[in-house]
Parts: sequence; C-alpha cells; structure tokens
Amino acid sequence: MRDLIRLMRLYTPYRRWIAGGIALGLITVLANFGLLALSGWFLATAGVVGLAGFAVQNAFNFFTPAAGVRFFATVRVVARYTGRLVDHETTFRLLAGLRTDLYARLEPLAPLGLAGDRGGDLLGRLVADIDRLGDFFLRVISPFAVAIFGAVLMALVFAAFSPLAGLVLLAGLVLAGACLPLASLRLGRGPSSDAVTLQTAMRADLIDGVQGMAELLTYNAAPAMQTRVDRASTALAGRQGRLAAVAGFGIAGNLLIANLTMAAMLLIGGALVADHRLPGPDLALLALGAMAAFEAVAPLATAFQLLGGMRDSARRVFEIIDRPLPIHDPATSPKRPDHLALRFTGVRLRYPAPDEAIGESRRNWALDRLDLAIEPGEHVTILGRSGAGKTSLVNLLLRFADYQEGSATLGGVELRAIRGDDLRSLITLVSQRTQMFAGSVRDNLLIANPAADDAALWHALDIAQLADFVRAQPDGLDALVGEAGVKISGGEARRLSIARAALRDTPFLILDEPTEGLDPLTEAAIRAAIVPLAIGRTTITITHRLEGIAPTDRVVVLERGRVAEDGPYATLRAAGGTVARLAVLHDRVARL
Repeated sequence: MRDLIRLMRLYTPYRRWIAGGIALGLITVLANFGLLALSGWFLATAGVVGLAGFAVQNAFNFFTPAAGVRFFATVRVVARYTGRLVDHETTFRLLAGLRTDLYARLEPLAPLGLAGDRGGDLLGRLVADIDRLGDFFLRVISPFAVAIFGAVLMALVFAAFSPLAGLVLLAGLVLAGACLPLASLRLGRGPSSDAVTLQTAMRADLIDGVQGMAELLTYNAAPAMQTRVDRASTALAGRQGRLAAVAGFGIAGNLLIANLTMAAMLLIGGALVADHRLPGPDLALLALGAMAAFEAVAPLATAFQLLGGMRDSARRVFEIIDRPLPIHDPATSPKRPDHLALRFTGVRLRYPAPDEAIGESRRNWALDRLDLAIEPGEHVTILGRSGAGKTSLVNLLLRFADYQEGSATLGGVELRAIRGDDLRSLITLVSQRTQMFAGSVRDNLLIANPAADDAALWHALDIAQLADFVRAQPDGLDALVGEAGVKISGGEARRLSIARAALRDTPFLILDEPTEGLDPLTEAAIRAAIVPLAIGRTTITITHRLEGIAPTDRVVVLERGRVAEDGPYATLRAAGGTVARLAVLHDRVARL
C-alpha cells in the first residue's frame, strides 16, 4: 500500500486536472440521479394529474419539470464526455511522465546496474506495469472520490423527503461502495498479483524465445520453450478466470444491494404515503432515485480487485527508480584539461555482489592496484586473458563502474570529478558487441552524430569500406538493417560501427576486440578501416590476440587486475614473459 500512496503523490502536479475530473464525474452522477428521480416524479405526477379534473390539469405546470428533465439529460451527456477527456488527459500526462522518469532512471543504471535484469522484464516495467498504473486514477481514485461525495449528497437529498430514506440509501451505498469492494480486494489480491508475475515471466520468455529462435531451432529446444509458455499461459488464464469470477461477484452484489435498497424505498415511501405524510408521486422519485444512486459505486468492486496487481506494478516500477546508481555523477564538470593524459595509480575496482550475503572481503578485485600512464596521442594495446581486467578498465574509462581505491585522472583531474556524459563525449568506442537498431543505415549512423549530413555519412562509410555495399542496396542509406542487424552480416555490422566511430571527432579511441570472431579477410578489412580512425587520437586497443601488433607498438599485459608487463612489443617478445609465450603459441597456430 505504501507504493500506491507514493503513486498518488505523483499526481500532485496534475491536481487541477484531478479536481476537474472528479468534479465532472460527480456532476455526471448527480445529473443521472436528478434525471431519473425527476423523471419518476414527473411521470407519476402526470399520471395523477391525468386522472384528476380539467381544472387540475390546467393548473399543473408541465413545462418546468420537462425543462428540468432535459437540463439533467444534457448536463449528464456533456459532463460525462468532458469528464472522460479530463480523466484520460490526466492519466496520459502521468503515464508519459512516469515512463519518461523510469527510462531516464534506466540510463544511468546501464550497463552494470541492469546486469541481472532480463530485457523482457525491463520492457514489461516500461510498458505493461506503467499502463496498469494508469488505471489507478481512472478506476480507483476518481470513482472512489465521486462515490464518497455523491453518496453523501444523494443521501441528503433523500433525507429532505424522509430521514429514514436518506439513512437507508446511505447504508446501501456504503455496503456496495465499501464492503463489497473490500471483499473484492481480498478475493482478487492473490489472482491479480499472480497475473502480473505470470505476465512478466511469459513476456520475458517470449522475447528471449524470439531473439534466440535460431539457437532454439538448432538444438531442438523450441518445443520445450513452447511448453513453458503454454504452462504460463494456462496459469494466467486460470488467474484471469478467477478475476472474472470476482468481477461477476462484484457486479451481482452491487445489483442485489441496489434492488434491495430500492425495495426498501418502496416500503418506506409506501408507509409514508399511506400515512399521508408524503405525496404519492414522491414514491416514484425515491424508488428511481435509489436505483440511479448506485451508479456512483458500481465501478468500485471491479476496480478494487485489481489493486493487488496495481500494487505489484507500482513496486516493480519504484524498485527500478529507487535502485542505487553504480556511479554518482557530480553536478558539473571542471574545465576540460589541455593535456589529456591518463594516469592510474593504485586503482582498485570491484563490482557489487549479486548476492548481498557475499561480503566485500570475499569478492575479488577486478582491478587490483593498477598503475598505468597513457600520454595524449599514444597507441597502446592492452593484452590479457578473460578476467584479467581489460573490460573493467574500459568500464572505468567510460564511467560505467567506479573505483574504490587509488587515483584515476584525466589531465590531472580525477575521473570522479567529471560527469559521465562529459567524459564519454571525449571517447569513441568500437566493440565486438555492436548494437544495431531496427532502423535504416542512416538511423544507425546518426546515433553517433545527429547533425551529420549525407556527405558526412558517405565519407564515414568510405572510411569503413562499407560505402560500396550500401550503394548496392536499392534504398541506399535508407536500407533497413533489421532487428539487431539481422539483415547484414557480422562483418558489415562491425564496419558500420567503425563508420559510427568515424563520425565522432573525439581525442580518445577505444577498440574493444573489434575483430573478434571474424574471418581472416574480413578481419584484415576491418583493421585497414581502423587505421585512419586512429590518426591523431589516443588509441587503446583491448585484445587477447597478437594480430596486427607492430614491433614498436606499446603493449601492456594485465594479469589479475594489474600491469604485469609494459613496453614495446618487440622488447616484450624477446623478454621471455607472457607476450613471448603468446607469440610462440600464435606462431604455432599460424603454421597449422
């Protein structure tokens, strides 16, 4: 319930819209109440007058109540339509703000803060959970407020005719508007929460299944995935069936209470008419007015059964919003240094434990007292096995991960003092895991430089040796690359990432295994395309292979998060250390 209260606070900026929506909803209910009550009285009175003499008929004013009926009918239609507009506008504004806030929160969490989350689950929070929270105002807050104010006002109107009638109407409305919804809430809490959990898991499985369809078919694992989804779908249908039963219970209960209340009005009004304390036509007013009054509480039983799911969705959304950031950016960055030298002195970095039970003392350091200096314009190759700290060094430079000890500076300024966006604006990354978005070649290039014109795009493609391929496509720059680049090869995707890099004029270029997994010819083409990118930039190449390293290139070997060897490639190869052993293995493989 705490999450739902917090959700209500998010409506504060839209309080005027909320007040307008509730007011219009109240006017709609009261207009409907007045329409049926006045219509019942008018028809009953007209019937009584019709049985009376000619003089009584002439004395009765038919026009005023007829005008009142038309007035209430018009007000009900206008207020209902306007109220729907205002309610939905309020909801759409909240959904837009909440979805934007959640996405804005996801950005600084990525990539390490989201490492344990499934893509389908995050998508579900961004779309399904937030959409479900939109029902909170439309189906809970606004109807509940309208029911409270409407019940009191309509009971007061009945009390003017008979205090007992007003009290009975209020009791019936409380029973249908409070007791029945609470029962629906209790009955629907479990199925509603289960439905959210099942929908989330099934959505994640379906997304994983679609993205990994080739592997599932290759290993004949598609039937197992189908069975898993089918079980989740069957379980979800069962929960939805229970929710439908609860909804039917709420609707039936509301009708039963409404009919019993109307019957009570007939008994109370009939007794008053028999005692000549109430005119006969007023009996129709009480009966039809009581039936109309229950419109105010009719939506509550169905709405409250969904509160369990709304609460779970709110918890899932706020869990992301409240998740601690892996990096805490300063408010502003200092002036950009003139001399962009990198210095790492005694740097130690460890990642947060996925299990809180694992204490810091039991977690390994990804970087352990790293000492490294890189001068502007220098080309450095970082070698090391998997887990040696190469990726951690890249994460540190990109401010995706923070260091706990030591000093890491750029031009004498601690990296912690520089905003992540400002630091990343100095760096261009070409990685083996290149993300292609489901758009055109143009769309994927403009990510690097939204202001680039077609001439700049073609120049970048020329540098990446991809221009001929793109020109051969019927749509040229507008050719679609498909979901995750499925319409282009791995080598073409890698070249497209190099074209992106060519569009960014930054002082640093990081090459993180850019040729990993490519055939020799494509690898040679990629290396040739990278050469012009490195001109005039500080270039850091992350790899565990020796291909493409010149004898005079500086090589740094990382082992267990620290520098084990550092110097020209030819010198290290002759020294008999790690580089020498790798060179021997490389030569043996090359001869096979």
